[in-house]
Amino acid sequence: MSAATPPPVLPSEVDPPNLTERKVLLGSRVLSYLVLFYLLALEVVLLLGFILLLFGANPDTPFVEWAYRSLDRAMEPFRGIFTPISLGTTPNGQVESILETSVLFAMVVYGILALAAHALVTWLGAKIDRIDRDAREYRHLQAIQQASAPRPPQTSVFPTSAPPTT
Repeated sequence: MSAATPPPVLPSEVDPPNLTERKVLLGSRVLSYLVLFYLLALEVVLLLGFILLLFGANPDTPFVEWAYRSLDRAMEPFRGIFTPISLGTTPNGQVESILETSVLFAMVVYGILALAAHALVTWLGAKIDRIDRDAREYRHLQAIQQASAPRPPQTSVFPTSAPPTT
């Protein structure tokens, strides 16, 4: 005997996805991206300043002046942690070449913060993807429930019998 298998029973009440949570996560992700880009820009400024200090760049040129000014802002929390190491002067004897170990330390700290910000962006992205996946599944289940719901018999708009003729 072959019995027809009934269709699977779908839950009558499926929780809709939390769209407010998605908006909050999206805003947090944007903010995390801004922090990450800021930290990466700081890393570039620190690297540039480290190289200019190491090679004894002339601080009177506008670009080097800007780079040192930007380096001073980025180095504010790390200033004075380590003693700079003098490597001598440039061949013309005007500018001293310096190995600024505090800059290296700041690069490590900002790099770790950038890695943490990147991990946060990745985690937020995974949570947003999960909410989107749940929303697709919710819409799919709703479509299945609507398709399997009993429908009232359809009545024809056209008459089934001919009207009496006189």
